[in-house]
Amino acid sequence: MTPVRPPTLSASAMVSSSHPAASLAGARVLADGGNAVDATLAMAAMTWLTLPGQCGIGGDAFAVVREPDGRVWTVNGSGFGPDGGTADFYRAQGMSRIPRVGPLSVTVPGAPAALTALHAHGGTRALSELWAPVADAAERGLPCSARTAGDVAEALHDGDPGLLSVYARAQVGTQLPQPDLAATIRRLADDPAWFYTGEFAQRAVAMLQADDVPFSGDEWAAGAAVAREGAITGRYAGAVVHQTPLPTPGWMVLQQAALCDAAVGFSGWLSAPAVDRMARAARLTFADRFVLCGNDNDGSRYVLDPDRIRAQRRDLDERTEARTPVDVGAGDTTSTVAVDSEGRAVSFIHSLGFTFGAMITVPGTGVVLNNRLGRGAYLIEGHPNEVAPRRKPLHTLNAWVVTDDAGELLHVGNTPGGDGQVQWNMQLLSHLLDHGLDPAEAVAAPRFTVFPGSDADVIGAPDELRVEETLPEPVRRELAEHHHVVVQPALGGGGSAQVISRDERGILFGAADPRQEGIALGVG
Repeated sequence: MTPVRPPTLSASAMVSSSHPAASLAGARVLADGGNAVDATLAMAAMTWLTLPGQCGIGGDAFAVVREPDGRVWTVNGSGFGPDGGTADFYRAQGMSRIPRVGPLSVTVPGAPAALTALHAHGGTRALSELWAPVADAAERGLPCSARTAGDVAEALHDGDPGLLSVYARAQVGTQLPQPDLAATIRRLADDPAWFYTGEFAQRAVAMLQADDVPFSGDEWAAGAAVAREGAITGRYAGAVVHQTPLPTPGWMVLQQAALCDAAVGFSGWLSAPAVDRMARAARLTFADRFVLCGNDNDGSRYVLDPDRIRAQRRDLDERTEARTPVDVGAGDTTSTVAVDSEGRAVSFIHSLGFTFGAMITVPGTGVVLNNRLGRGAYLIEGHPNEVAPRRKPLHTLNAWVVTDDAGELLHVGNTPGGDGQVQWNMQLLSHLLDHGLDPAEAVAAPRFTVFPGSDADVIGAPDELRVEETLPEPVRRELAEHHHVVVQPALGGGGSAQVISRDERGILFGAADPRQEGIALGVG
């Protein structure tokens, strides 16, 4: 079966996202003279409405920005768990892992702080201007998308009154008015501090404390501090890859790139040797993440040490690499990309964790809280990612931009999908840089995923290599000699990749993944 191939668009400015209304919001901003940061801010807010199971004000957010002069910077918005949330606190309640949903799974949301920082360092339009159409749409209600209807059917069976009041009868096309969320969006646009130190913070902390979650309020206020940071960089196929730093797994993409460079590109596009090399490299990065890396140690720097990379490449060449099975989980996340006519590019990604996050709302606000602590932090004694006050749990979200050595933009992209993200982003880089695929070919290409990876909730699952059935059958047979191959439906691998590429003339080409409902839109 041949996968649906989306069209590749060309323009002088462009956006792409996982929902048409979000892409339209970004394209309108570009057409009105806003830049790629402004367009990203508009798309981010619109996806709170169009893809509410995958992202929201109560989640986390990350971005990589490439400026017209070649400078690259990032914003990284994730928060702390409760100040009283020591490992002993959870173990005293008989827990071997932090709950995946509910009040105990919550961290301080980083998305509002990240968006505020993104706006402060690159926006040209007021947040109130950019988000007014979103607030108006929330007031009247947007039609329920197919993805949201599926998320509701899968996740929301009972529980939180705030969620049920909006989504209990959600079907494709049903209007979903959210007046509380509309008011929150307007207030947040006017005064972002309100979320971290004002009335919203007080209400959220009081609600969580009433459920015996040991938030003090101080960690909530600390979540407002998101600074602009440099990207972490690596090389692949002669290009420079710029990635988000810790707590994101951007380093895992760079590690895979270092392990696959000058190996995968000479094996033929999606040949069995190429897929095998990328799959085994991915397993090494997950093993390293599980054993070595936390948000506040030097594990990722050690992992990327050139001497260690050389040793791991030798092991991969000789098929003697260590195999440490740990768990991978899917995730509900969404992402956008934008490039303006000046060459400014933004790769943006945000998430609630799992579908509808912790599945609780702050009453009267319409804000769904994330479950990042339950998803990302461990209760393994002495582990670098063991839960601890003021230690951010490791993340699955990451975003990237690719430039040449002179800093000229080549590609910008990303994909949601839990621990699939670092694998599929590596595959996108290979499609684009090793084989010269256009964005539509890259996002629609057959996808493969090593299972397990490194999520906290289940550790120790057997090894699998999950491949979409569009990967040719002879390739699957050859892979089966070295992997337990599980065949998925066509376009069943997950994710929703977005890619915009720029050629030597400055013309942009972009496409959205056919696995979701997204589109790329060009301006000019």
